[in-house]
Amino acid sequence: MEFAKNAWDKTFKEKGKIWLKPQENIPSLAKKWKKEGVKRILDLGCGTGRHLVYLAKKGFEVYGIDISKTGIKIASGWLKKEKVKAKLKVGDIHKKLPYKDCFFDAIVCIRVLNHGKIEWIRKTINEMYRVLREGGYVFINVHKHRGKKHIPKDKIYGIKWIAPRTYVMLSGPEKGLIHYRFNKKILIDEFRKVGFKILSFWVDSESYYCMLCRK
Repeated sequence: MEFAKNAWDKTFKEKGKIWLKPQENIPSLAKKWKKEGVKRILDLGCGTGRHLVYLAKKGFEVYGIDISKTGIKIASGWLKKEKVKAKLKVGDIHKKLPYKDCFFDAIVCIRVLNHGKIEWIRKTINEMYRVLREGGYVFINVHKHRGKKHIPKDKIYGIKWIAPRTYVMLSGPEKGLIHYRFNKKILIDEFRKVGFKILSFWVDSESYYCMLCRK
């Protein structure tokens, strides 16, 4: 996974805090979870920290893990500037997560899960199930599959297919990164077969699939 780490480090070094605002559904989810007594949240693939900062400000006990040391460094500085705290780790989300069983009340994974081969993604989903308490929530946000002819970055940057529904970017800010193209059925099925209950599924204003699950 060294190539992925290097690619994200380069992206974060060049562009810094690329995303400043939380994904559009996070405020309403945070409000809902607060009412339900959710306390401990994991941001899986936290990047430079936009959701860490938002959730910490709302009073949650927040944890974040990302493969990029640069991303974690930026997130740490941002948290300090905002005078809030989160427990951060540099790590590969496709391996065993460094957390105890049933440790979290909720997990958010935004624009992250589609970066990898399906066999890696399945390991991650299993790990999410392991570290989430019974009755805990998972919010997933991944790129919506539109077909080969309808994704502009395919034409701009070029891609190389390496497996069914799986490709590598040949240039641009995500050069060398593996992408998996989910569709609605695949995303739902992958979580259901592990044991998650699907509560809702929708498409956000940026054309990303969104799914809320419960263990």
